[in-house]
Amino acid sequence: MKKYIEETYKRVELQEGQRVIEQFLIHCYLNPDISTKELARKVLLPLPVATAIKKELIKAGALEQGSGVRCSANGREYVEQALGYGGLDHVLFQKLISEDDAWRTELADVHTSMEEIFSLRPQVDVLLDQSKSTVETSLRRALLCLRDQALLGKRILCVGDDDLVSVALGLLLKRLYPAAEKQAAIIDVVDIDQRFLGYIESLAAEQKLPITCHQADLRQPLPKRLHGKYDCFFTDPPYTLSGMSLFLSRGISALQKQKGLSIYLSFAHKSPDFTLAMQREFVRAGLTVREVISHFNEYEGAQMIGNRGQMIVLTTTELTTPSIPQAFHDALYTGEEKQTLRTYRCKRCEEAIRVGMKGAFKTIEELKKRGCPRCKNGTFRLISRKRV
Repeated sequence: MKKYIEETYKRVELQEGQRVIEQFLIHCYLNPDISTKELARKVLLPLPVATAIKKELIKAGALEQGSGVRCSANGREYVEQALGYGGLDHVLFQKLISEDDAWRTELADVHTSMEEIFSLRPQVDVLLDQSKSTVETSLRRALLCLRDQALLGKRILCVGDDDLVSVALGLLLKRLYPAAEKQAAIIDVVDIDQRFLGYIESLAAEQKLPITCHQADLRQPLPKRLHGKYDCFFTDPPYTLSGMSLFLSRGISALQKQKGLSIYLSFAHKSPDFTLAMQREFVRAGLTVREVISHFNEYEGAQMIGNRGQMIVLTTTELTTPSIPQAFHDALYTGEEKQTLRTYRCKRCEEAIRVGMKGAFKTIEELKKRGCPRCKNGTFRLISRKRV
């Protein structure tokens, strides 16, 4: 099959990267007889540049000019087979990308299925800075990926996935492709927690979702087999600067070497000084910020961050490279950076128990689960706290 995107990219001097040519073709496929002016607006290009791309794609045989611009028969075949749009439910797709709240009715059955799936997921491990996102949050992330043209026919990586974004992506694809065999996207998950990986694998097998899981400690570089393969990635890292930089670096190493690829970073709302430090890390990694959506993520029981977090959509550039390519040995999780030793007193027998990285129990959740060492009671009151 002819490589329209690569060939056009060679002929048109395009600083935005070849992904914009792919978007150009997809808009012509989805909106036959679209005007060149509207095309330029949709792909965020000056009109002369959009006109140059159009002329090259017409010359190559992928587009036709009539009352507007549309895909030729060869162009349609290319978008459907090479870009993964064949077999797509176009009516559902158009509703989901054009109407903000359409998913509430159109994906009501998916939402119901995910509520049950989320209710059975493993308990979070606070030592790994895990927290439980809501069903709506994971679905919104999947829909954001769809609207960015980063889902259909793509390779997607979830760098850590206690929020089950991979499952939301898989169930969305299942609804969008009535004939499942025509669905071409691939979803991979890397995580250190085998409990979540095992749960995701069982769901993928049961629901026939295109998900593959890989256990990996992100303190070490990703396995070579995962390098340079993916079109985008999601991550909700530990809410420390080092945690964010490390998870971004591992995801970047897995991306294809292209400009304009999307990174979906979920992170807590932070102070201006911390945000400035974050933006310096983005620059170090050669990333640009395309969009920041405040209060996009909602979590169950995450009072420390007000139960809400932001979605930061980053874009790769010519200079994108992992800022931490090697093994990582410093403090990573919140509990490691801000170590405290807390003393709790059992409400039944008054036994004093130390909790923290250097205590008898690492977390209060662990203490409650195992009970008081003396009387097995599960209720305690905090009597002191000090920094270690």
